[in-house]
Amino acid sequence: MKETLLHDKQVALGAKMVDFAGWHMPVQFTSIIEEHKNVRQNVGLFDVSHMGEVFVSGKDTLAFLNKLVPQEIGKLYDSKAVYCQLPNKKGGLIDDLIVYKLEDNKYLLIVNASRIDEDVNWFVRNSLEFKDLYIDNQSHNYSLLAIQGPKAINVMEKLGYTGHQDFFTIKKMTLADVEVYVSRTGYTGEDGYEVMMKNADAQMLWDKILEVGKEFSILPIGLGARDTLRLESALHLYGNDLTEDTTPIEAGLSWSIPKDKPEDYNGKEVIMAQIANGVDKKLIGIKMATRAVPRHECEVYFNGEKVGHVTSGGFAPSLNETIALCYVKNIKEICTGASVQVMIREKLQDAVVVKRPFVQKHNSEKK
Repeated sequence: MKETLLHDKQVALGAKMVDFAGWHMPVQFTSIIEEHKNVRQNVGLFDVSHMGEVFVSGKDTLAFLNKLVPQEIGKLYDSKAVYCQLPNKKGGLIDDLIVYKLEDNKYLLIVNASRIDEDVNWFVRNSLEFKDLYIDNQSHNYSLLAIQGPKAINVMEKLGYTGHQDFFTIKKMTLADVEVYVSRTGYTGEDGYEVMMKNADAQMLWDKILEVGKEFSILPIGLGARDTLRLESALHLYGNDLTEDTTPIEAGLSWSIPKDKPEDYNGKEVIMAQIANGVDKKLIGIKMATRAVPRHECEVYFNGEKVGHVTSGGFAPSLNETIALCYVKNIKEICTGASVQVMIREKLQDAVVVKRPFVQKHNSEKK
């Protein structure tokens, strides 16, 4: 099992460690609820070094990326980022990722930990027609820390961060005398930053962030709260809400798909047909009427008929309620306010369809 450079420091802080995507990672340090609420109210520090970092460069990079993803990469200016999906030839999703334009002909791709090998293999398979292209998987050389919450900016300023940075941008800078990439992104629905550094600097920066963050009530945060935070914000988790059998339109991501992108890309025909003609299944959010917890693959019923299944579910600390994301048949009547049932431990439990996200996001506020 793989370990990040911060593994031993997390164990020393009392973290409960678990296997996640082949990595030995902290699921919690104190309690999931305490960590969750601290990110919503103050600030939390996440080790997300298991994520993948792939640099793509060369004169053919733009054409290559436009073949890979539905988004229009040519519209990115230097330092700008965009959330993307990586469709296969049938429109199903190999992964979702963020593409950052560092400069002309040089981009950074941040991919999910569980999909690094699959993604890089797909990149290589799709690169053969491009002559001036270099795919450089640097996942093993970089660490990634996320500082998230309303007081994230205060911690960053203590580290030497100055100036303004728009949401979904990346900057190369020096923090605490270390050269890093800082992006104003995250996976919590709160405002925050993700800091990428060479492995050699990871332990020092981890300690420094916790030290300067004390006055802002910073806590180290495990995977448990990371999941409850992203679920409340209705952010997709690959392997649960996104799979190779799910298209971005079915996943409710049509807002991110340009309707008039001229370039062809993998799965474009299927994705455009779904935009035009509709889909057979759709992603919905539900709140449970009871304290029963819906888990991945629990069956969903509407008017006595099985119509789908839960993809992600759990307790929402911010709401003191139990919530879930589900794929269901695209039936008009299954809409906001509709009553559905979830089969939990062989008993049907009542729920209601609600709007997503489940809580208000604060991750794009002006700073």
